[in-house]
Amino acid sequence: MKRLKNRRLRIHPVFIILIAVVYISWPGLQASASQLPYETYYKDGFGQLVKTQAAYIPAGIIGRDQTILGEESANSKEAPVLTLNRPKDIFVDEKDHIYIADTGNNRIVHLDQDGRFIREMTVNESPLKGPSGLFIDKLGEIYVADTGNNRVVRLDDEGKLLKEFGRPVSSFLPEAFKYDPVNLIVDKRGFIYVTTLGAYQGLLQLNPDGEFQSFFGSNRVAFSLFDAFKRFVYTREMYQRELSKLPGAIANSAIDKDGFIYTVTKEIETDQIKKLNIAGLNQLIGKGEFASLQADRSYGEVLERRHDAPSPQLSDITVDVAGNITVTDTVINMISQYDRNGNLLFFWGGDIINATSKSGVVKTPAAIANNSKGDLLVLDSVNNLIQVLRLSEFGELVHKANQLTQEGRYEESEPLWQEVHRLNAQYTPALIGLAKAAYKHEDYESAEQLFYQSGVVGGYSESFWQNRLEWFQRNFGLIMNIALIIGLLYLFGNQITKRLGLQKRWKNHFQVNNKLLLQLKHAGYVIKHPVDGFYAIRYENKAGLWSSLIILIVALTSFGFMEAGISFVFNPAVFVGVDIWPIVVQFSAIWFGWVISNYLISSLLRGEGRFRDVLYGSSYALIPIILIGLPLTLLSNVMTLNELAIFNFLEWSVVLWTGLLFVWMVQGIHNYTFIEALFNILLSVITLIIMVILIFIFISLSAELINFIYSLYQEVIIR
Repeated sequence: MKRLKNRRLRIHPVFIILIAVVYISWPGLQASASQLPYETYYKDGFGQLVKTQAAYIPAGIIGRDQTILGEESANSKEAPVLTLNRPKDIFVDEKDHIYIADTGNNRIVHLDQDGRFIREMTVNESPLKGPSGLFIDKLGEIYVADTGNNRVVRLDDEGKLLKEFGRPVSSFLPEAFKYDPVNLIVDKRGFIYVTTLGAYQGLLQLNPDGEFQSFFGSNRVAFSLFDAFKRFVYTREMYQRELSKLPGAIANSAIDKDGFIYTVTKEIETDQIKKLNIAGLNQLIGKGEFASLQADRSYGEVLERRHDAPSPQLSDITVDVAGNITVTDTVINMISQYDRNGNLLFFWGGDIINATSKSGVVKTPAAIANNSKGDLLVLDSVNNLIQVLRLSEFGELVHKANQLTQEGRYEESEPLWQEVHRLNAQYTPALIGLAKAAYKHEDYESAEQLFYQSGVVGGYSESFWQNRLEWFQRNFGLIMNIALIIGLLYLFGNQITKRLGLQKRWKNHFQVNNKLLLQLKHAGYVIKHPVDGFYAIRYENKAGLWSSLIILIVALTSFGFMEAGISFVFNPAVFVGVDIWPIVVQFSAIWFGWVISNYLISSLLRGEGRFRDVLYGSSYALIPIILIGLPLTLLSNVMTLNELAIFNFLEWSVVLWTGLLFVWMVQGIHNYTFIEALFNILLSVITLIIMVILIFIFISLSAELINFIYSLYQEVIIR
């Protein structure tokens, strides 16, 4: 026992040493995703949130407790420390050297690729004042948006002043235009695109001599239905008293190696990011895997988009060599990254602890840039430092695979996407990449399944079209033979029954005498002769309660079946599931509200229809939903986007036919003219809207009253 006890004592410290060695030699323990100060997410076209592995991991901090090395500091005992003061912009040149617009210190700071201090530029011959933006061209010349001096300056690679550009003189430039340059970019021709503070007209385009050329890339003014109403109703004097609606002012800009100009805009709801060609046309419109789902695309991601949440406040943008777009949001401290077509790749960040300078945590992301290694450099204007974020293995894998896919090299991207999918089975871009690779291999069944899983309508439709074509090619002969046999049987059967007189016998035998069946059969007469059919409902009692309820229930069932059963190609909402019951309840409530409002209005306008007549007629007017809606739902599941025009025609046929039947119903039931029926319907719709508003007010006040009574009860009980 004593020997065993001594052995245990000898082994114990060995285990301690081994654990310490493993902990020190395994850096992954200290840089694991679970220890990062932020979480990374992806969001598909349907808004479904997916947590992913970190795309970028903290790789260091530049500007905190950093000493300035030079001749003067070498001779002194204590080297001076680089201290930034409210920096507003950062730029990385082709050598990966870093330039910082140190706004509060009225200077430009130049660092090498490792973040070591090289020099500072203050332009002694004409000192800078609050510089807030800068750009370095291929020749090494430095352009600075010198905001405090209301000018743009061009410096040589030594930092000496070459030229300054004040407010351009042009008759095309409005006199009220305020020239406060805050950022700028320069294209290959030497044309300067200046972002000015609050300029809603767009980027100020100057030629190499500083002469005004035009405004570039302006945003559009949002035009609502209420604006259209005001334009139609308001007089000129009333319109002049209205506050002018102005487009959003561009907040920042960037330019890529191909000459495309990118802009970000605050305080607009959609198209916050634009990719502009030389003609100023946005190249992101209609691009992206989910473009068919998003007529107006919104950029700048949030974890949960609420109706009362503010619009994204994008402050800066950068584009890497592969065309990936990265933007920062100054309000929620979120960084979002998209590929060259505007497809979301990742977003991360969020709420942070005040006054912290922890690695990877940005208090206020004033600017962002990337170097040739793919690192992101995020400038924190509150903590006065630069956070360096490096691509993780997962992020690098996604970038490589996505770049191959964007270039059309689907076979090469397939093994990379398979690895991404293995690491995160819910990451949608991996499914899309694998689907495109399968389509390239002509494995259309797998492509169809993968496109459906990823929610991409266009790819699913193309794959389904190929599968449908192959099915028709395999079964065309069988289909034609069956159709021929059915046709011959019908022709011969029709001739035989006529000669034997069977048709008359069957007609007499199956003659309908039941009152309910006759009332249901009257629906066919309503379809052929709508005005006379509804007139007969009022004056000849051709409809009843049970027949109307049967038609109403079948119509409601058909409507619910349409909402949930139409193909994913034409109704992408089925991808995330459709809750039928709220839809059916809303439809029923609107229908019953219409019956009440129409009866009330008709009573005031000398309508001859009774309440039950309006009820019966409104049920029979829903017949098109049954006759067209059900077949259209079934047919949609064998159609593709190539037949979209046919689908839209049939869908609108349901709407128009139902609407006309309601007009003819009012005309026949109440014995109105066509114009009187239209006027009656207009007043009925207005009455229905008023009823809905009053119901909402009543419910809200009732809830407040209940809360008030409950609070009084609680107060009495406590006392």
